[in-house]
Amino acid sequence: MHRKDFQYNLPDELIAKQPTGRRSDSRLLVVDGDGSIEHCQFPDLLEQLRPGDLMVFNNTKVIRARLFGSKETGGRLEVLIERIIDSNTALAHVRASKAPKKELKIYFDNKYTAIISDKLNGMFMLNFNTSISEILDSIGHVPLPPYIDRVDSEVDKSRYQTVYASEPGAVAAPTAGLHFDEQLLNSIKSMDIAIGFVTLHVGSGTFQPVRVDRIKDHKMHSEWLEVDQKLTCQIRETRLRGGRVIAVGTTSVRCLETAAKDGETKEFRGFTDIFIYPGYKFQVIDALITNFHLPESTLLMLVSAFVGCKTIKQAYEEAISKDYRFYSYGDAMFLVHRPNANK
Repeated sequence: MHRKDFQYNLPDELIAKQPTGRRSDSRLLVVDGDGSIEHCQFPDLLEQLRPGDLMVFNNTKVIRARLFGSKETGGRLEVLIERIIDSNTALAHVRASKAPKKELKIYFDNKYTAIISDKLNGMFMLNFNTSISEILDSIGHVPLPPYIDRVDSEVDKSRYQTVYASEPGAVAAPTAGLHFDEQLLNSIKSMDIAIGFVTLHVGSGTFQPVRVDRIKDHKMHSEWLEVDQKLTCQIRETRLRGGRVIAVGTTSVRCLETAAKDGETKEFRGFTDIFIYPGYKFQVIDALITNFHLPESTLLMLVSAFVGCKTIKQAYEEAISKDYRFYSYGDAMFLVHRPNANK
């Protein structure tokens, strides 16, 4: 398959630049792998769930990973933390008028500094003069996606974060989870539906388009994840009672499919560069809650693999015609997998 197979045109006004008034105010497009489409509101998700199902959420927590600083000469810099290595060291993207060099000292505020110690795969290793967590809590900005072209606000500190986030480390939100509030989660629990958690620290690579023509030639970015024993037991119990495994977000899909690469879901802790595109055979997931994804992105390829390219194309055309809101702060889809969706 080719990159151009995953292109579509989106009017700029359909890119959601602000969150909805309430988390669950979003719309929900229900898409079955058989091609049927239904327009709903997000709380109508409850009608799609069944007692005995298992919903798997990603509990990663977005860190305030964007920092603004300067060189000793006064030139401005922007730093986006990609991965915290230890308390004072991080791998980061650094944007400046000229490419930064090793040993460059960066000044943040009047109190914090960092020195570039190495360059790795287009990113920079930074050694800070104090704990990174202290710096981010003090002067860090919410790392809004590049298509939300505005300065982050106080509202973003809470809304670009799921209500169940508990494990700091992501530089982008697992956006399917942004629609859930405590009331909706309590309603789900009252329906005898199990809830489980994985952790995948979403990196900035999630926004990168595929740049090669043949998608199988694409080199996937890697992200750190954890699937624990408790969740593997929940999955086995769900299968025994005939329930479905429903992933909340593509990050949960990547976790579960990585952990089940040998056919059985096992504990996993480490990095994954799994690339899911049409032709992939899913091992674990029966249904998926997800937002709308960027053209030519690996996430659009993942959902196309899940319900079929033709079905996703029709769903996106329908969403655009009905003025759905797209991307991180946008509306959602509930996708139902069918075994023949990849044919």
